Amino acid sequence: MGDSSTEAVIPEEEHPHKAIGWAARDASGHLSPFRFSRRNNGDEDITLKILFCGICHSDLHCIKNEWRNAVYPIVPGHEIVGVVTEVGRNVSKFKLGDRAGVGCMVGSCRSCGSCKQGFENYCPQMVLTYNSVDGDGTMTYGGYSDAVVVNQDFAVHFPESLPLDKGAPLLCAGITVYSPMKHFGLNEPGKHLGVVGLGGLGHVAVKFAKAFGMKVTVISSSPSKEKEAMERLGADAFLVSSSMDQILAATGTMDGIINTVSATHPLMPLLILLKTHGKMIMVGAPEKPLEVPAFSLILGGKMMAGSAIGGMEDTQEMLDFAGKHGITADVEVIRMDYVNTAMERLARNDVRYRFVIDVANTLTPL
Repeated sequence: MGDSSTEAVIPEEEHPHKAIGWAARDASGHLSPFRFSRRNNGDEDITLKILFCGICHSDLHCIKNEWRNAVYPIVPGHEIVGVVTEVGRNVSKFKLGDRAGVGCMVGSCRSCGSCKQGFENYCPQMVLTYNSVDGDGTMTYGGYSDAVVVNQDFAVHFPESLPLDKGAPLLCAGITVYSPMKHFGLNEPGKHLGVVGLGGLGHVAVKFAKAFGMKVTVISSSPSKEKEAMERLGADAFLVSSSMDQILAATGTMDGIINTVSATHPLMPLLILLKTHGKMIMVGAPEKPLEVPAFSLILGGKMMAGSAIGGMEDTQEMLDFAGKHGITADVEVIRMDYVNTAMERLARNDVRYRFVIDVANTLTPL
């Protein structure tokens, strides 16, 4: 027997409370049933019985170690919704039976400049909901599981008007587009917003922009999505990104652009669309660097910026806004044992627009 200090910790024995989920064990990304454990519910914590969990494209990247930071086993999932089953003695924000959600992060330092401004999502010590080192040194596990324990400050109330299944993806896709629209002034009625890409992020961006009272143009590489964008989602116009005739005809018409595309694509045609001092905000993350000709920014005083999810206050604000305006994601609800097929389909972009796992009804005991 080796020194116990060098032996691997068994996830099932790491914490007091037994948990079950589905995990990837290696870079194949194949998910299968998994026993692990959750910590005790602390004084500031709530325990959430997970009812639904959305599948994000980042889950696929992570379980296949495409970002080169995977620590296996990984239980993915950061679009978590459910019901509060336990509250700590110092918890003031939630009570038993509340509908609640947990998004992309479960911790931060609370003291840096970003945290103090409500941007916990940019904290250097942010703790992600899965595949991240928690405050006690153990790894975090996500929402493809039966329950989660989280500090009350990193959970959000889920409006009664939002269905849990269709609302779950808002905890990532929703806040990812809502936050930059808010902080870059692209949520003002009457302004013209371009949305690049009509997928999991893009279709939600269209819905938020229309609820803000904006004019919305969808810019897509797929001409077949025009009817969907305009007739079903309510976009005002549609441009095929590869058609320079269409791009040039719309030169200088947009106040801002939310770019959701994660594949390599030319940026100059998109920058042409912006008005003077227009802004293009990147929320998609292509693996390879994108070229930005300097003059395409200089001529017109245009701006490019990036944005990642959002802080906790913004996330609650986004959900409340969605509840008021009836904004949900378009989802396909699946069983837990369908998750590997769902990942294969997601890799082919064969979903409209988000998969959501019915965890409570289909996660079977081990």
